[in-house]
Amino acid sequence: MKPGTEAILRRYYEKEPIIVAVKESLEKAIGILMDSFQKGGKLLICGNGGSCADADHIVGELVKAFRIKRPLDINLADALRGQGPEGTLLAENLQGGLPAINLGAHAALMTAMSNDVGGEYIFAQQVVAYGQPGDVFLGISTSGNSRNVLLAGEVARAKGLVTVGLVGRTGGKMKERFDLAICAGADCTEDVQDLHSKMYHALCAAAEYEFWGE
Repeated sequence: MKPGTEAILRRYYEKEPIIVAVKESLEKAIGILMDSFQKGGKLLICGNGGSCADADHIVGELVKAFRIKRPLDINLADALRGQGPEGTLLAENLQGGLPAINLGAHAALMTAMSNDVGGEYIFAQQVVAYGQPGDVFLGISTSGNSRNVLLAGEVARAKGLVTVGLVGRTGGKMKERFDLAICAGADCTEDVQDLHSKMYHALCAAAEYEFWGE
């Protein structure tokens, strides 16, 4: 981990002392994610309700710039400029990004799965289609017991993905079945979600700095 990344994480720990309790598991998750991205892997995320919104939030922080400037890959920028004025425009306006997909963002697919097969398989089917060995699966559940997230995690493990859970105090079944569980120190759904937002902001900021920080 870069010294600058460690400084960023210290800032989050000082600002939100309550997340220091998950420091070890949070930093382990950052390491897992960095290893995957560096090897060409991607992040698949899912959750229900507010946790689905959190998944969208994480995607937004990873796919485009979050806290620092992200220059476009120089080879891609040169290739775009070689394609003329439109390519130059793209090279000047696009940013570096990290690959992350919210499995809860595909309304047509989700309603088709819910109607034809069953809602509990909505996320698992997408892991079948998108997941590759070396990818990371992040399941978000305040209880740690969301069945559709658990089933997706089972498929992820079978396909060789690393499974990480962002859960509440006890971790639920996800703590037992996932490779790593980051357990927020709260029980009430809204309190867990508040802590989750602090945790994934720290994770996203660290990931960004590892790739684009100086």
